[in-house]
Amino acid sequence: MQVVVLAGGIGSRLRPWTNSIPKPLLPMLDRTLLEQVIYSVPTELVDEVIVAGGYKVEMIKSYFDSIDCDFDVTIVNETEPLGTGGALGNCRDVVSGTFACFNGDIISSLDVGELLALHKSNGGIGSLGLWQVDDPTRFGIVGLDKKNKITKFKEKPKPTEVFSNLINAGSYIFEQDIFDFMPQGKHSLERDVFPKLAEHQQLNGMQFTGYFIDAGTRQSWSNAVVRCIKESRFTDGTNQNDSWFSKMANYPVGDVSESMIEAHVVIGDSSITKSTILSKSTIGNSCTISGSLIGEKCHIGDNCTLKNVIVSRDSIIPKGTELIDCTWPIE
Repeated sequence: MQVVVLAGGIGSRLRPWTNSIPKPLLPMLDRTLLEQVIYSVPTELVDEVIVAGGYKVEMIKSYFDSIDCDFDVTIVNETEPLGTGGALGNCRDVVSGTFACFNGDIISSLDVGELLALHKSNGGIGSLGLWQVDDPTRFGIVGLDKKNKITKFKEKPKPTEVFSNLINAGSYIFEQDIFDFMPQGKHSLERDVFPKLAEHQQLNGMQFTGYFIDAGTRQSWSNAVVRCIKESRFTDGTNQNDSWFSKMANYPVGDVSESMIEAHVVIGDSSITKSTILSKSTIGNSCTISGSLIGEKCHIGDNCTLKNVIVSRDSIIPKGTELIDCTWPIE
């Protein structure tokens, strides 16, 4: 079947990384973030991936043109922001039949084959993966009956409006009939389409357990990296001390844990925790780096402390620098 990935955002919460590269192409272990999303679907189920994007889409196209893919990749460009519904609606001319759809930064343990089986057995126009949370006010919540039919959908409810702790996990199976319920132009799946489909008993829901991460922030990016390492969501490189090292990474002198280390990175006698270090960067001695994202070709001098920092590519951070909860260059 076809898989649509909604990847239209500019990734502002991961700036300055996303100033030069679209979020779907950010490397997560030996794949891009977009590939991590796609490969959650069993390969035998996928014959075409449709990327609904609007930011640096030519870079996305060039990347997939340059690699050997297991599937065809089609780019559907947004010339203006269309929202989640408008972005999907923009694909109506290239999508047919039953198809999967994912938000472009979701890393989860959802069994797509199981969701597809529920969709086929229950009928309807859409089936949603569901995740349980303690505070659902930042998400879309659903009411679910004993037959796994969604009876009600409410996006980002106020505390007084909460009727469920099951949230929309951004992973769907749809029939092409969903386009009949979608207005033209900019709109929201969560606000304009799902409530309507729930009223007509046309949505199913399947709760899953394991893990669910929206990798769109610095902290959640690091959480997704750690989870992908734990779940061996890579085909190249090695897992050492709960960290992933590219096969071309230099073995560090210091202590590295729960981190991602790309090719040709050199790390001195320093401590690296829950961080991502992209290719050809150098970390000096006596540094402490935690919860941080270091771009390509960066040089971090001796005795630096970086906590919760995103560093732009080609940066030079002088020795003895302390950075906390910021970006570099400092905006």
